[in-house]
Amino acid sequence: MTYTGASMTGDISRLDFEIQEASAISPLHRALLLGLFRANYRDANPDFIDKSLSVLGRVAFAYDEGEAIGFAMGDSRRMDLPHLPDQLVNLAGLCCIDPAFRRLGLFGELTKLTMTWDPLSEPTRRLFCGRMAHPAALRNITRMAKTVPSPGVLPTPWQQEVGTVIADAYGVSDFDPETFVCVGGGRPIGYPRIEFEVEPWEWDAFRSVDRDRGDALLAIAWLPEAPPGW
Repeated sequence: MTYTGASMTGDISRLDFEIQEASAISPLHRALLLGLFRANYRDANPDFIDKSLSVLGRVAFAYDEGEAIGFAMGDSRRMDLPHLPDQLVNLAGLCCIDPAFRRLGLFGELTKLTMTWDPLSEPTRRLFCGRMAHPAALRNITRMAKTVPSPGVLPTPWQQEVGTVIADAYGVSDFDPETFVCVGGGRPIGYPRIEFEVEPWEWDAFRSVDRDRGDALLAIAWLPEAPPGW
């Protein structure tokens, strides 16, 4: 099933958007994913695309005059988390934007579409989750409430339990709950072609991330606020 419509947000109001179920994506759309992935990552590993399609529910595409210029993967689920039964969880996946369309808010627009085109997404407290390997991506989640991990702060036992469940939802078989590192399988996902300037301290959370091994950092945060005791 697909949904096609036009965005009405700022500078990207003229773009068209399409949402597809990841489990039913066509060979053509998979080729679009791979093309944008390779435009955003050096040595892009296509297996990461296939793994993401197998664990996440939706893919949102953006088009400019019929040409695919961005995509995001994601999902919204009700999950039983430690001490938080039936919790609404947003799982953000890979997002790639054509370099000519960056810094227009397209990253947020596409990510939102993968999570809110769903009756699960009523306005209530939710846990927002993502895996990342660059501080520029981590900035998007640190604006939310009570982000874990936080540089120099060991996650609490409760936070470690929740992180372990979320890592499993992403299909991660080797997770370090103290650093929130999703340990890779020995092959890089790819190396981002990102030109954002970051401060040296922003790399602190990534000290244990080995990109050559295919590692990523799991980050989780709450919207609009964390539950008591978090």
